[in-house]
Amino acid sequence: MSRQNASADPYYAIADPTRRAILDRLRTGEQSVTNLAQPFSMSLPAISQHLQILAEAGLVKQRRVGRQRLYRLNPEPLKQISSWVACYEQFWEEKLDALGRYLEES
Repeated sequence: MSRQNASADPYYAIADPTRRAILDRLRTGEQSVTNLAQPFSMSLPAISQHLQILAEAGLVKQRRVGRQRLYRLNPEPLKQISSWVACYEQFWEEKLDALGRYLEES
């Protein structure tokens, strides 16, 4: 899978801890690249690259105001991930319940 195809995949986009942290920061509302970059020890171009991957995956939307780009969270693609994880959550709950019953019987 090429980088271009991979970056359009929301699973690939959230695999990186920096991108997950950016998404967390965007939960509070629209922000500029400069504001998003503040807590990270990396350059603005590096943050922009992360934002590009998030945008390609549809997880963020951007708009221009003058020379500034503002980014906001688009949570729709996360629903697909949430649904997938929910299946495994049920699986592990059943396994842990079975383990708990086994330990109580022993």
